[in-house]
Amino acid sequence: MKIDWEVYGLELDSPLRISRSVMSRRDAVRVVVEHNGHRGHGEVVTSTYCRLDVETITSSLDRLRPVLADSPETALDALHAEAAVPQGVRAAVDAALHDLLGLRREVPVHVLAGTQEWRDTPTASTIGITTPDDAAVRAAALAGRGFSVLKVKAGADLDRDVASTTAVSAAAPDARLVLDANGGWTPDETVRVVDRLTAAGVVLDAVEQPIPPGDPDALAWVRERCPAPLVADEDAATVADVRKLAGAVDGVNVKLPKCGGLRPALEIVSAARDGGLDVMLGCLVASSLGIAPAVHLAGHARWVDLDGHLLLAHDPWAGIGGEDGTLRLSGAPGLGVVRR
Repeated sequence: MKIDWEVYGLELDSPLRISRSVMSRRDAVRVVVEHNGHRGHGEVVTSTYCRLDVETITSSLDRLRPVLADSPETALDALHAEAAVPQGVRAAVDAALHDLLGLRREVPVHVLAGTQEWRDTPTASTIGITTPDDAAVRAAALAGRGFSVLKVKAGADLDRDVASTTAVSAAAPDARLVLDANGGWTPDETVRVVDRLTAAGVVLDAVEQPIPPGDPDALAWVRERCPAPLVADEDAATVADVRKLAGAVDGVNVKLPKCGGLRPALEIVSAARDGGLDVMLGCLVASSLGIAPAVHLAGHARWVDLDGHLLLAHDPWAGIGGEDGTLRLSGAPGLGVVRR
């Protein structure tokens, strides 16, 4: 089996601000694996938070060449035994191998992941940290396009967080709201924000990772005082993490670039279910190729937040929908994405 790759840039339609950074562009690496005439594709994007730059990605892929010398099935086992390979790189190769297996077996990847029947799935759309007036304008526009779930980024300023979320709720009253502070609040601040929103009549569908990761006891403290479901993100990267979170939160956010791909994601989903936790599927900003593997897992999730491709000025890939708030797969074998 052969592996190759290509580097390209992804420009955002407008800068996205979260509590710890502002992003307007990132690089992506398309991974291609080839075996017996079939070609599978995956994508990994650069990320400061994940400590991934182009050089780290490509050098990791180069070191994987001997690991991927045999069949796709054997290569999957060997790939996930390579603990030194960054999770984002592993996820991209995992996706390419699943794409190849789906093409070879003539089934979509969601069948390989245990979901026989695909159903069109609403996805959240993200509103970055901005002014309340701008947040309201964006929310109204998204609701007008068909989005029924909105994620509001927060964590920079408590008063503005409350005002922006309240403005979004008023502008899109029928939308489910997820509030995501990316670890930007203290436990006490989280409770104060949620209390203020509740008093204003704002109903939250979930509160995601409000406090810095690393303190499950603090998450449990917040959960006892939070009327909305509490979802861990940065705290839930591995199966071991999820097992520790049972009873401390209501759900966990599974991101393939952070856990290493479809195979470990399914293990995390299983651990979450065993612990009585719901699942959110999240993503990084990426093209449709990078988002597609998680879309194939949507049948396992209560919350789906897979809009990374919708934040781009130009998506070089197509095949998962989402522009009207609903993710759709073509039913084609493999990941089902095509190059524009």
